[in-house]
Amino acid sequence: MTMEAVPTKSPVTFPCPGCGGPMHFDSEAQAMKCQFCGREETIIASSEEAVEHDLEMDEETNRGRTDWGMKQQAVKCQNCGGESLIPALQTATICAFCGSPKVLVQEDTAGTIRPETMIPFQISRDEAVSSFRAWKRKRWFVPNAFKKGTIDSALTGIYIPYWTYDSDTYSNYSAERGNYHYRTETRTRVVNGKTETYTERVRYTVWHHVSGDYGRSFDDVLIPASGQYDGELLQKLGNFRLEKLTGYLPEYLSGFIAERYSVSRGEGWNRARNQMSNTLEHEIRHQIGGDEIRGLRVGTKYYNRTYKHVLLPVWNANYSFKNKPYRYMVNGQTGLVSGHVPRSVIKITLFTLLCIAIAVPVIWWLLQNN
Repeated sequence: MTMEAVPTKSPVTFPCPGCGGPMHFDSEAQAMKCQFCGREETIIASSEEAVEHDLEMDEETNRGRTDWGMKQQAVKCQNCGGESLIPALQTATICAFCGSPKVLVQEDTAGTIRPETMIPFQISRDEAVSSFRAWKRKRWFVPNAFKKGTIDSALTGIYIPYWTYDSDTYSNYSAERGNYHYRTETRTRVVNGKTETYTERVRYTVWHHVSGDYGRSFDDVLIPASGQYDGELLQKLGNFRLEKLTGYLPEYLSGFIAERYSVSRGEGWNRARNQMSNTLEHEIRHQIGGDEIRGLRVGTKYYNRTYKHVLLPVWNANYSFKNKPYRYMVNGQTGLVSGHVPRSVIKITLFTLLCIAIAVPVIWWLLQNN
């Protein structure tokens, strides 16, 4: 028997055909697994494909994608403001984002847009913990008790909302390009009370005005649509393999939490455009060449802009060390880890003193030879 989403707007549950117990998606088996008897059922892949939607539309419409295939309830943390979707019969006792117990059920889930595509969890909870242990052992300037000890943390599997953006671009630019040249100059100096002449190779810069154009296409610029997480941590988890996107199925959400996106499509595009602009400036500077560039001006047109809304898997964990809270995340597809760690004041101080001890004699030697 296989498990297949019911193509209706009726809530979908996943009872085990053997014992009637609840079945959740198992990342190791890539199948539904009964929480009681352990029975596994194959999931029929969705035929839904990734669709690039036109970004030029005036309003952010749901395109009929508000049916998640299973009855959901929205919960909101009164501590951090995080909003997520959980199965209607599930009781949320702590916030999946910050670990706070101040979680209240919200009334309105209408209009919560589900994505058309997603990446199911590939990394299990145990694998995520192992990845974190290996990661923390490689950290510098952390206390030995943290690096070598066992850290208790509660991991929550969360599907994080993301936007992806595509765009063709055309840029005009102008700047001054500087090229280094060298000449030999004769100079004088006083040595032991005597004036002597010497020659020195001197660098100077010749500037030329340059202008041109540059064309570039961007595909799947990934922008987190989550407003509850440390953007830096999410950015470091961005090595998702989007070619593995699969059609949305409610089975994949069973046993996990899905966050409601809080970054609008328009705001997401602004962030993506900034990334594209930085990339364009870097590549245009490379095209201009030279040894220096000054006064660079770039004017860019963006067209054929499209977007997708996707769900991507992340293991989120809150932990404490010496009564201070920290957080880490594990990419639920690749196992990549990003997080915050405690710092060892002793190690940082010793390293700083070592750097000073090395730098002082080097500086003294340079001053003596000049």
